[in-house]
Amino acid sequence: MRRGDGVVLQLPGYDRKYRVPHDLAHYATERTFEMAGGVFGSIAAGAVFSNMRVLGGRPRHDAAARSRRVLDGCKQSLGLAELLAGMVHHAVETGIPEQAPALVRKAWGALETGEPPWPGTRIAEAARLLTELAADFEAAGTVRVTWPDHLVPAAPTPKGVRRGRRGRT
Repeated sequence: MRRGDGVVLQLPGYDRKYRVPHDLAHYATERTFEMAGGVFGSIAAGAVFSNMRVLGGRPRHDAAARSRRVLDGCKQSLGLAELLAGMVHHAVETGIPEQAPALVRKAWGALETGEPPWPGTRIAEAARLLTELAADFEAAGTVRVTWPDHLVPAAPTPKGVRRGRRGRT
């Protein structure tokens, strides 16, 4: 992954027992549902998960602290992204992508009351995108995608850091 700040990261997949890589499910689901605080938005904002490694570029001087702040700030949305991406992944992996809307609704119902904020057509769109990405990955062994800038969450401000000129003479 090449971030906007020039840092190149490796995110190894541990799911090679599946035909469809789980990380692609995150991309398809988070992109289609416009989830800024999921895996890909968090990485774009500066998060580095424990299984990632820096391959190139120059990390910020405060990269580790920024990563912790982003991960802490996105904790709830990361959990939701994991759940939803898991449902879309399951539907595509089992060869029944049309199940995705029902699976997502069921998973949503375990967390919230009412219907999910995405209509069935949007959920089906995520499954369609994942199916296309998986086919490209199978054919080429790699997939090139771009994460949109508008889906990058702002990094939380460090605690104890004062902003502005107040108190200066």
